[in-house]
Amino acid sequence: MFKPLAAEFLQHITNQNNWSRQHLHAFAGKVVQFNIAFIKTNLLILEDGSLSLATNNAIADTTIHIPPSLALRLMAKDEAAKMLIKIEGDTHLASELGKILQHMRWDVTEDFSKVVGDIPAEKIAAIGKKTMAATKKQAINITEMLTEFWQEEKPVLAKKWQVEQFNTDVDTLRSDFTRLEKKLAKLKQSIQESSTN
Repeated sequence: MFKPLAAEFLQHITNQNNWSRQHLHAFAGKVVQFNIAFIKTNLLILEDGSLSLATNNAIADTTIHIPPSLALRLMAKDEAAKMLIKIEGDTHLASELGKILQHMRWDVTEDFSKVVGDIPAEKIAAIGKKTMAATKKQAINITEMLTEFWQEEKPVLAKKWQVEQFNTDVDTLRSDFTRLEKKLAKLKQSIQESSTN
């Protein structure tokens, strides 16, 4: 039930954003798997450059992993979060698809206008935008609150300076250990030389 609706929606979105087909056409037949939070979705790029759902057992040419915490940051348009997306396989395909998906827009007003008319569709779209903005703001607030809680009250997440300090300490320990190894090697060599004399 869900998959045919999702496939229809993907076709509809690529029809509304017809410009995307010329960019995707070069990747026809490729499968991209999105692992967002705990949901895996396989998208197939069709010959005409449109998108469709692929079967779950399709072998992905590219896999894009987005953990739940990162998904919230991406929804909040956090530019630094994009750098943390893990990509396996064809990175060129993943980056091109990412750019295209970022610029695709669903023209909700046009779709609603076919059902309820132009004026009500405009009002519904305006209410939807306000609701989405409020939801986004709440998601950002909750994410910031949880991050602060997990850093201050129940330390599960490390602060940036703590991670940097840990990395510095590990580097210092590594160089100290290397120096100790060299001193031990010299000491061993001098003991061997004195015992032969």
